[in-house]
Amino acid sequence: MSVLQRAGHSEPDPCPNSRTVFSLIIINKAGGLIYNKTFHEGGLNKISTNDYLVLAGTFHGVHAITARLNPVKPVAQPPTPGTNEPPNRPEPSSGLEVLETENFRMQCFNTLTGTKFLLFTETTQTNVDVTIKRIYDLYADYVMKNPFYSLEMPIRCDIFDRKLLSYIREINNR
Repeated sequence: MSVLQRAGHSEPDPCPNSRTVFSLIIINKAGGLIYNKTFHEGGLNKISTNDYLVLAGTFHGVHAITARLNPVKPVAQPPTPGTNEPPNRPEPSSGLEVLETENFRMQCFNTLTGTKFLLFTETTQTNVDVTIKRIYDLYADYVMKNPFYSLEMPIRCDIFDRKLLSYIREINNR
């Protein structure tokens, strides 16, 4: 029940699902799909496993291209002789980070190893960067520390699935 409905107004809440995480996709550094999970049925149209594979490869390519598309910055000046200051290095471009449509928002978190976490949420979802970093922490704790997991291979880890589902339920039930 919304605040308006509790106050005696009959107007429905304009954003009843404003805190919804729809799905997560994890892509390895070569562009292969290693994990996908849907958390909210009916939020986004269902797509086939093959479409998820195509989406992962396509996003990987677009991300690589957008990482190279950056404005020309002034050339870094060398340090003054006699000082111990390191030269100023420009920040590397991060590539595509957020894609927003009228129906959903996709946020990408690119790890230092090249693994990409794509989180699909409502456009009004807040603190998506905190959410995606918490998902990365779960991945680090339950997948990367699993002695039976092979790097760059599909993720088949029950405890990761359970912890992730529990965390996303907390968000979706707020």
